Amino acid sequence: MTRAMRGRRAADGRDARAASTSWRASLRRHPSALLLAAQLLSLLLYPWIDNTQEGRLLFGAVALVVIPLAVWVVNRSPSSTWIAWLLAIPAIALTVAGVLLRMPRVLPWSAALEALLYFYAAGSLIHYMLRDPHVSADDLFAAGATFTLLAWGFAYAYFVCQSWIPGSFTGLEPERARTWVELLFLSFTNLSATGIGDVIPVRAPARVLVMLEQFAGVGYIAAVVSRLIGMTLASRSR
Repeated sequence: MTRAMRGRRAADGRDARAASTSWRASLRRHPSALLLAAQLLSLLLYPWIDNTQEGRLLFGAVALVVIPLAVWVVNRSPSSTWIAWLLAIPAIALTVAGVLLRMPRVLPWSAALEALLYFYAAGSLIHYMLRDPHVSADDLFAAGATFTLLAWGFAYAYFVCQSWIPGSFTGLEPERARTWVELLFLSFTNLSATGIGDVIPVRAPARVLVMLEQFAGVGYIAAVVSRLIGMTLASRSR
């Protein structure tokens, strides 16, 4: 092997290491972007796997791994990592048991833990955005990621409500339970204040959950999104 070839290989190795380091640094600077991308990707794939048990297991496990990692990156606090994994590990275990061992009765408990995990991650990201005196690119990614976390959290809460109180929601086919995509659709439309659509809460606990999400959606836009917009406009006017 000639000296030129060895030099070329060494340069290629340095370039590969530099590219890998750059990717890791980018993820550290924008952890919310990774979380938002994972959420939106799963949203695009949900219609194709909504009625399959394997798909429910796969994306439930992926989401429950990504979110605690995002919380750890954002907060860099051992306590918050511990709390996130405390919720994620039993939720994953219950999901696996419910799908692989044909134990559907444990899935509402898994969904309850998943809802708590999503709400905890959303609270962590809100705290992260509010403590930052300047608006960064990651703050904007965090705003989008937090919205999806709240939407998923309430969708899991609706799933629990429907499982424990049958007939909580109705729709175009009132004789059956609402699917996961239908509950997620209700959550997105409710959180964004664009209307309930064709999924309607009919039992009192379901209506209370819907009202809580409406309150959370208005509060999130008023307290967090408006603050980010105001800080961005103020920084540009200086």
